[in-house]
Amino acid sequence: MSESVTVAGIPFRLGWDGAPAGVVGADGTLEVAAGADSDMIIDPGGPSHRMNVPRLIGDPPAGDFQLSAKVAVELASTFDAGAIILFLDRRHWAKLLLERSVAGEATVVSVITRGVSDDCDSFTTAESHIWLRVSRLGEAFAFHASLDGRSWRFVRYFSFTCDHGPAEGAARIGFEAQSPTGEGCIARFSEISFVAERLADMRSGV
Repeated sequence: MSESVTVAGIPFRLGWDGAPAGVVGADGTLEVAAGADSDMIIDPGGPSHRMNVPRLIGDPPAGDFQLSAKVAVELASTFDAGAIILFLDRRHWAKLLLERSVAGEATVVSVITRGVSDDCDSFTTAESHIWLRVSRLGEAFAFHASLDGRSWRFVRYFSFTCDHGPAEGAARIGFEAQSPTGEGCIARFSEISFVAERLADMRSGV
């Protein structure tokens, strides 16, 4: 891990997992720059195993929480994306992305990796930005996305454990950008918010 980084809206320090690849603006925005051929995936049907995305991650306080951010991405190439991530180790992690699909559409995607990756597209948007949120509920997690930052759409609810023990108190959280097929992209995270509260209604997202 690199030197710790402070991001407005997050009450704990983050650090770059690998070489620093982004900047924090004076207004609290975060830019993460992904290079060409960068991805975070373990293909369940093939040999592809890449873990070369720039990741800014940290250890959240123990207990339930909600981390959200507005994510805007330069979606120039297929699978360019910006994401909020959960990270235990190189074979146990999860990410919620705004990603360019093979059809060229901005798409909310979730990937849960427990040895291999389980990849799921949720819905598309006409915009190149969206609000993403990860919530911890005990030893489970929930992903939600929003077109306006107020009304949340359910994406995924999942357990996240490995042989290291339960996710409670173990999973790191943060941000990443990726460009698996392109020459690189920049993901911009703004309106970043961390709330140490349990999500009241997992399905409706409120």
